Amino acid sequence: MRSIEQLTQEVLSLPSESRALLAEKLVESLEFDTDPAIHAVWTTEAKRRRDEVRSSTVQPIPGEEALAHVRQLLE
Repeated sequence: MRSIEQLTQEVLSLPSESRALLAEKLVESLEFDTDPAIHAVWTTEAKRRRDEVRSSTVQPIPGEEALAHVRQLLE
């Protein structure tokens, strides 16, 4: 059986689209039972945000920058 380290190296060598698909599958496998209506709303929202980034309607910012901004607002 392969170790986590070996699997990680193998997975990281995959093309980005394959890694994204695998990441999606892994997250889905961790999800707990949720209300289907809530899941549908969040899925719709995630796709809307994805589409905004893809169409350049909004410009993403790095996570570190976003967290710094939130921390500043909370001070």
